[in-house]
Order: sequence, then C-alpha cells, then structure tokens
Amino acid sequence: MTLNPEKSVLVYDVGGSHIAAAVCHADKYRLGPVVSVPHPAVETSDAFLDALHALGVKASSGLEAVSGAEFAFPGPFDFAVGISWMKHKLPFLYGIDLRKELADRFGWRPAQLRFLKDSDAFLLGEIGDGAARGVERAVGITLGTGIGSAFAVDGHIVTGGVGVPPGGEIWDLPYEGGIIEDSVSTRAIKGSYERRTGVAREVAELAKLVAVDSAAAEAFEEFGKHLGIALRGALAAFAPQVIVLGGGISRSPQLFLPAAQRELAGMNAEFRVSTLLDDAPLVGAGVAWFHHVGASEPIGDATQVIAD
Repeated sequence: MTLNPEKSVLVYDVGGSHIAAAVCHADKYRLGPVVSVPHPAVETSDAFLDALHALGVKASSGLEAVSGAEFAFPGPFDFAVGISWMKHKLPFLYGIDLRKELADRFGWRPAQLRFLKDSDAFLLGEIGDGAARGVERAVGITLGTGIGSAFAVDGHIVTGGVGVPPGGEIWDLPYEGGIIEDSVSTRAIKGSYERRTGVAREVAELAKLVAVDSAAAEAFEEFGKHLGIALRGALAAFAPQVIVLGGGISRSPQLFLPAAQRELAGMNAEFRVSTLLDDAPLVGAGVAWFHHVGASEPIGDATQVIAD
C-alpha cells in the first residue's frame, strides 16, 4: 500500500524495557508492520535517541511517507515541550530536550514531533478502534510494574473536572496506609506470594503456577480484591461506563478479575479487557496525531476533537 504522508504518521510506544514503532494510517487508524527493539545496552541519551531514529526509519521504510511522529512516553514528562523528568525510568533522558534532539536526527521541524502519556495513548487506542469505541465515559487502566490510568469523556482525554484526580493519575492516591500502586502492581503480587511461601518468583511464572500452587492463586485473588477496592474509591465520582484493562497482568484476567468485579458490584461499571493489546498505545498515538490538528472527525463512534 502506498501511503499518503499527509494521512500517515510514525507512532512509538516507549516502554520500560523496549521500544515499538509503526506507521499509522488515518483510515481507521490502521497500523503497518510493528517493529520493536530492546533498550540500547549502553544507556546514554545519544544511544537511546539514535535507537528511536533507527527504529522509525525501519518502521517507515524511510521517512518520506509520514508527516511526523507521535511518541507515547511514561511520566513524569512535559509532553507539551518534549522533556522527560523521569528519574526512576530512563534516567539518562532526564532534562533532555527530546523534541530538538529528535528533530535534528530526523531532519524535521520540531513541530513534526509530538508526545503524549502512555496511558492516555492506551485509552485513545481503545476509543479509536478497540474496547472503548463509542463509550461516553471511559477509564483506561494499565496493570504492570505500576498502575497507569486515563479518563475520557466523549473521546476527549480529560485530566481534571468532577471525579478526575489531578492529571488523571490514580497510582499515588492514598490507599491502606500507602498509595494505590503499593497494592496494585507486579511487586504487590510478587510480595504477596513471597509472604506466603518465602520464595521470590516473577509474576509471569506465578500465573502459570496458579492451577497447582494455592499461594499463587491467593496472590492473584488478593491483587484483584485490592484492584476492585482501589478503583471503587478512585472512580466512583467519575462514574465510568467502561473500565478498559491493559498491560501485562491483564493478559490473565481470569486470575484476578472475578475478585475485582465483586468489589465493584453496584457501581454500574463494566470491565473490558483491551482488544488491541500491545498495539493500543500505537493506535492511540495515531488517534492523538490526527485529531490534534483540529478537524472534528469521528473517534470510534463519537465525533470529537482530542483535547491537548
């Protein structure tokens, strides 16, 4: 397929251990082949930025067929200007003007590079062509090393207003003497199992052991209970119709979702597992790009412009 650069954009998902990229086409947010690489072995800003550029060239078979690039990054991050303020992840990017550095590498104007929060990208992808398509009030929750969140009304990402915590972030809301992320994360599952058995295991391994290891099953059950209680407190005022779950832990919903659903009984919110899986942030980056320009076009079944 020959791509029209005005209707095609290079999209990235910058994760905790790898980078993925693809070309997203404006027509139904279709993705071209997705390419990914682990983070560079040498952790420097130059090595990382060179890897982003090389991956983009590979994903687009050159750069002539795209109008720019949209990057989904974890926070804290100044998405308006393209500067990372992360210290716990990718510390070698701290304070770097990524827009300028990448524009130099791509040979583009700085305005051709845009950035958005990874959890926002996840929810936008599900709104554009996934589990939140046509939903008026939706929340996206990503479950992994931490818990990411995003709130949307009629296709808009919202970061304030009734029922929306500051920035749309729930990970650091108070919960049981700590914060939500202490009890809803991979480390929570691992810690729960280790307290029961004295053995340290990774979450992926525990998911495989559930059928034969009661302690593993109990760790996921406890995780689900905390997820449901935490979401009930964090989301009740927003009153979402749908809560879309993504991230690595969401791949095994049968292990924790029944416990979470019991805690949300009466809230009238439906849990849905991501239909786009790893592609959701890439599709969402495309949605953000094509609606940033200001044309009011359908996003899923809703006609809205994505809020900056």
